[in-house]
Amino acid sequence: MRDTIRGMILLAGLAGMLTLSGCMVAAAGQAQVPHSDSSSAWQSKQEESKTDGSRVDTEREEEKDPEKVETEEEQTEPVKQAYDFSQPVPESPAVENDYFQDAAFIGDSRTDGFMIYSGIGCGENLTSNGLSIFTLQKKKAITIDGEEYTLLDALAKKQYGKVYISLGVNELGYANDKGFYEAYCQAIDIIRASQPNAVIYIQGLIPLNEDVIAATGGAKYLTNEHLLVYNDLMKQVAEEKRVAFLDLNPQFSGPDGQLPEDASGDGIHLRASYCKQWLEYLKTHTVSYEELYG
Repeated sequence: MRDTIRGMILLAGLAGMLTLSGCMVAAAGQAQVPHSDSSSAWQSKQEESKTDGSRVDTEREEEKDPEKVETEEEQTEPVKQAYDFSQPVPESPAVENDYFQDAAFIGDSRTDGFMIYSGIGCGENLTSNGLSIFTLQKKKAITIDGEEYTLLDALAKKQYGKVYISLGVNELGYANDKGFYEAYCQAIDIIRASQPNAVIYIQGLIPLNEDVIAATGGAKYLTNEHLLVYNDLMKQVAEEKRVAFLDLNPQFSGPDGQLPEDASGDGIHLRASYCKQWLEYLKTHTVSYEELYG
């Protein structure tokens, strides 16, 4: 009887151990694998975290946007275009005569007539009859305080705001176009060295009247054909040396391409009324140092 009771107690104990063991396994399984409801909550939190992160990043981008917009606005501001030295000086609002107060005019007898008869009333007259680009550095044509100077040496004695050059008619007798170009380039270099802050203007040649020249016994080498070649060479000099070019020729050419007959008594030098037209052209074709070189 006692053995029976002892066996029953032993069986009950084994059953309890088995039940306890099953609970432990189940508990261990729950620790390793989240319940389906818990998994959904965990995933939801992860999505919220990602969403929050994206929102923060978006806010940061929005905070940067004003700077980006400001940069874009700065980039869309108009950029000042560099001056095109391959083109003649365009027409501009007319200036008064006092614009030439600080100007120097280098040239031959044509320019001398302009200074006398145009009514300009100011500007330095650095001219000499018969002057050419080939004699510009050699001919002592200016006397200052009893001492003779070349025109370029006289120019260097003071500073000017503008320098106007008009040479080429006396050179028409030379069969040396290359030499003309090189001498002109050299002259510009010398002028720029002595006048670093001046606007340098190369004036294209006003045409001739060949019929009047022939009728008055003028030189046969004075032709508009060669004169136009020199004008093209001076345009090239202006572009290469980055100085202003004034294209006067079209303004004074008649239908036949010549200077009007009534403009000159010898076909070369201008009468007073045409000297005044020359001045009006200069007054309406100006450019500042800042426009040229920024």
